[in-house]
Amino acid sequence: MKKTKDSSKKNTFAARVKAVRAQHKAFLKRPNPVDTEWVNGVFERFQNPVLTAHHVPLEWRYDFNPETNPYFMERLGVGGAYNPGAFLWKGKPHMVARVEGADRKSFFAIAESKDGVSNFKFWDEPCDIPEIAGETNLYDMRVVFHEDGWIYGIFCSESKDPNAAPGDLSSAVAQAGIVRTKDFKVWERLPNLKTPSSQQRNVVLHPEFIDGKYAFYTRPMDGFIDVGSGGGIGWTLMKDITKGKTGKEKIIDSRTYHTIKEVKNGAGPAPIKTKHGWLHIAHGVRGCAAGLRYVCYMFMADLDDPSKIIARPGGHLIAPRGTERVGDVSNVAFCNGWVEMPDGTVFIYYGASDTRCYVVRSTVDKLVDWCLNTPEDGLTTRGCVDQRLALIRANREVLGK
Repeated sequence: MKKTKDSSKKNTFAARVKAVRAQHKAFLKRPNPVDTEWVNGVFERFQNPVLTAHHVPLEWRYDFNPETNPYFMERLGVGGAYNPGAFLWKGKPHMVARVEGADRKSFFAIAESKDGVSNFKFWDEPCDIPEIAGETNLYDMRVVFHEDGWIYGIFCSESKDPNAAPGDLSSAVAQAGIVRTKDFKVWERLPNLKTPSSQQRNVVLHPEFIDGKYAFYTRPMDGFIDVGSGGGIGWTLMKDITKGKTGKEKIIDSRTYHTIKEVKNGAGPAPIKTKHGWLHIAHGVRGCAAGLRYVCYMFMADLDDPSKIIARPGGHLIAPRGTERVGDVSNVAFCNGWVEMPDGTVFIYYGASDTRCYVVRSTVDKLVDWCLNTPEDGLTTRGCVDQRLALIRANREVLGK
């Protein structure tokens, strides 16, 4: 009788493993057609997310030993894969995603795709990032190929606030963590960034030296959540990246009342260099009845002085749409990764509601045109109506109506 029961359990286990593997394999091969309902001339959307918790390898989630997991249950669940840094490596678009376990802790893992929009597959193991004592959670990496020859990852290093009152288990401290690598396999941990601000998030390393120094786009904050006196996207220089200490910090892209970046704004990935200037994508946050709404917007900086912004197209470029609005933190589109292909195609990867990742496809030329020829925010109803009337009347002249 016992042999029969053991045999039955093994057969059941084997059948479930086979079924789960088949379903996962089919999911990874799922095509991702262009969303034909979306036509704005700037970029293409796609019907499906490019990375989700379901993309995470089965071996990272399940115990395949029938003796210790007879029902083949998930032992280490995953809640989401989102907010990826992105890079071109060996001819393929890659993402270094924030994978969040069911235990709320995040870790970094790299996935690759041949075409940049479908069939993303994770590497065999997550990134093995050295720890700094006291930190609890790491997330939202920006990947930067710097002219010094290193590949850098800049991310948020979160720790419990040592000055929190007894019983306060929510107060935290955010700092900018830094690692560097040559192959995305071995990571060297450098000291966390030290700026004049008490906390930092959404920090990006500029890919070139400025006056012989490392340059950073920062987001100074007074608290873990609240920006406080922090005025927007900052700029600071550093002599020695292995020491971690920067000089003075100045705001180059300010928060502005009654705009998409009223509450907060922060830099996205490292900028793309063009003959017209440095292309940037960033996130802006405003408050609304549903809570905080995160969208992505663009600006361009001067080629010779990247701390000087030369174009500020008004409004958002990407906003959460449809099912993108639903997730652990709803109503969020957050970008910290894009890839420029050799032919000028640009894949913009963005996290949707702290749960999954989507992509839009554009070109360098289109994004430059968007930045240079889209009007700035009119800032008032009168200003925006004047812009709309000017467009309508100019079109009337062109169309002869």
